[in-house]
Amino acid sequence: MKNFFLIAGPCVVESIDLCDEIAGKVKELTTKYDIPYYFKASYRKANRSRLDSFKGEGDIAGLEIIAHIGKTHNLPTLTDIHESHEAAIAASFVDVLQIPAFLCRQTDLLIAAAKTGKIVNIKKGQFLSPDAMQHAVNKVKANSEAPVWLTERGTTFGYQDMVVDFRGIPIMKETGCPVILDCTHSLQQPNQTSGVTGGLPHLIETIGKCGIAAGCDGIFIETHPNPAKALSDGANMLALDKLDALLEKLVRVREAVS
Repeated sequence: MKNFFLIAGPCVVESIDLCDEIAGKVKELTTKYDIPYYFKASYRKANRSRLDSFKGEGDIAGLEIIAHIGKTHNLPTLTDIHESHEAAIAASFVDVLQIPAFLCRQTDLLIAAAKTGKIVNIKKGQFLSPDAMQHAVNKVKANSEAPVWLTERGTTFGYQDMVVDFRGIPIMKETGCPVILDCTHSLQQPNQTSGVTGGLPHLIETIGKCGIAAGCDGIFIETHPNPAKALSDGANMLALDKLDALLEKLVRVREAVS
């Protein structure tokens, strides 16, 4: 059985110690379950509701921490980029460049990411149909021979909720790209009046099982030892101590549908 791969880590680089703790624990679990693992962390959070929200400790400092984690734990790494000039800089530190959902139609950004030669993971916009992602794929493939991944992260439902249309997984797989399900951001509840995004983390297992059953190639989970104290997206993160039980169940679902 070819297992799914896992993209996991904190939402944003908070400290080297936190990243080291998370990467070490997740690697231990993914080794246990024979799951390929990519460490994920954003070096900067450009898309925040409030001006006073934590954005990061500095771009280069954050990227250096991600690179350190990759080297220390012998893991491939992934981070987001937001503007075209960031692509080459981030590519010198990480293995995979991720395009945030809100930016998936930004042609210059996609081309800049492609030209680095790194894997490009494009998150499907909350406002796009699954088949429309073919255009984003074409922009990257026209400028690079490196792999392109697509990530489902839910569709805007009203003003303050997200829903996942699992038909989108097989539709996006028709592009020939691996398709990933972002279990945590799919459960966001954005646009809260407090300016702090809400979430439904108790449904992560449900979303994950459905994604595996629908045939996704990878699972994306943001995790933290104490989500209540996370500096970004804590409301929809998975507590690190719950990851073991979740991965065991997802592997069983994968076995059942393979």
